[in-house]
Amino acid sequence: MPSPPLAAARSVRPCSQADNVVSLRAWSLRSHLELAARPEAVRPARQHAMAAVRRWRLDALADTAELLVSELVTNAVLASATQAAPKIRFWLASDRRQLMIHVWDPDHRRPVSRDAWPDAETGRGLLLVTALSAQWGCYAPDGHGGKIVWALCAP
Repeated sequence: MPSPPLAAARSVRPCSQADNVVSLRAWSLRSHLELAARPEAVRPARQHAMAAVRRWRLDALADTAELLVSELVTNAVLASATQAAPKIRFWLASDRRQLMIHVWDPDHRRPVSRDAWPDAETGRGLLLVTALSAQWGCYAPDGHGGKIVWALCAP
């Protein structure tokens, strides 16, 4: 079986402060969770997000939010694979109309969209994030290593 196509010749550069930084401070509703960077972390992250969506009465965003959280947390877990005892951090915030999702991992490299074969098990995450979110981006947090990848889930 042939290998899936490789990503286009793009350099994987660190996320920078110049990227679209979206602060959570201005959002009135906030929640966070710290998880071990393991594949099993995706389920509790989704459950946490769905509980917040229900509590904040954002039911119209539930399906999209669940998919975005799954993709962003999965990407963070994969990016953390080379770290010793890695953790990821996950934040949700809302202005009662939209949901902002932020996921931190210790890897400084920005996410890169890849082409994938139709039967590939990975490679479509950022395509889904782009399709489902109103906006998304990546930035390096001040005074901390790693990166934060964020997505805005809006009606």
